Amino acid sequence: MPLALSILDQSTIASGRGADAAIRETLALARLADGLGYRRYWLAEHHNSEAHAGTAPEVLAAAIAATTQRIRIGTAGVMLPHYSALKVAEQFRVLEAIAPGRIDLGVGRAPGSDGRTAYALNPDAAAAADRFPQQVQDLMGWLGDGLPDSHPFRMVAANPAIPTRPELWILGSSDFGAQLAAYFGLPYCFAHFITDGRGSEGAMALYREGFRPHPGVAGRLARPQGALAVFALTAGTEAEAFRLFQSRALSRLWRDQGVFAPLPSVEEAEAYPYTAEEAARVARMRARALVGAPEQVATRLAALAEAHGVEEIAVLSPCHDAAARQESYRLLAAAVATLRVAEAA
Repeated sequence: MPLALSILDQSTIASGRGADAAIRETLALARLADGLGYRRYWLAEHHNSEAHAGTAPEVLAAAIAATTQRIRIGTAGVMLPHYSALKVAEQFRVLEAIAPGRIDLGVGRAPGSDGRTAYALNPDAAAAADRFPQQVQDLMGWLGDGLPDSHPFRMVAANPAIPTRPELWILGSSDFGAQLAAYFGLPYCFAHFITDGRGSEGAMALYREGFRPHPGVAGRLARPQGALAVFALTAGTEAEAFRLFQSRALSRLWRDQGVFAPLPSVEEAEAYPYTAEEAARVARMRARALVGAPEQVATRLAALAEAHGVEEIAVLSPCHDAAARQESYRLLAAAVATLRVAEAA
């Protein structure tokens, strides 16, 4: 099947610009993606971070749903242990009423924050993470499957009552999420950008092998539907793409050191006093990064999709220059479209 492209947006805060600018850049990029033919626009959830402004992806999804026409909008994801499954179901029923047939609800069990912040969001956070499978089952019930007769809240309805339902996805970066998605017969997206691909092929294989089809059941799949979320960046030339990549490389280096700061500019990255060890780590990042000229990145994404047995890739492209980030998505969409034509010929 032809490769489908989607976008994952963390609403990254760039140095020199505020979190409010990051939110506005997300809204502008979503409108652009709607016109470029991207399949989905997914929004991440992070808390207590100077690096990311997207604390409430469901709110951003509502704004995007109201200002786009075609693209699917969703979350990657709602960190379910922070919340009541009923409340999440109600929020996404409202979103589905705003944009019928265009809403995705991606859920995960990671905190998207530190332990203290997770506790502030939900004092029962640690135990709630262990209950994630039950929460997913409750969510499916309130999205339209119905709750079992033995459920203590079987008489509680999730409103508004609407004729369509959001598409529920499981998100993860380990075997656990893959196995859970397979068990429930739900679509699964592996966060390749978090693990740098470690374990990604194994997780997708587990998902395909363990998948339990649910033909004829609303909201469930007859066959596996997998996707990858990856970091990729392109520009007019390979050299320019790698110049822009310096911001991402330094930001990732900081993240691995426990520092979650605004995305540095290329100039800040060029002036940074790297130690020998840090410079070696950045060189390793550069060697494996999905960065280059448009046709290079498109070809590598297609190969990655084939190796994982998926038909869709959600691309994350944090870039300090908002215009350069938009151009990266323009060029990538065109390059993948050219690749599709060449494959069909």
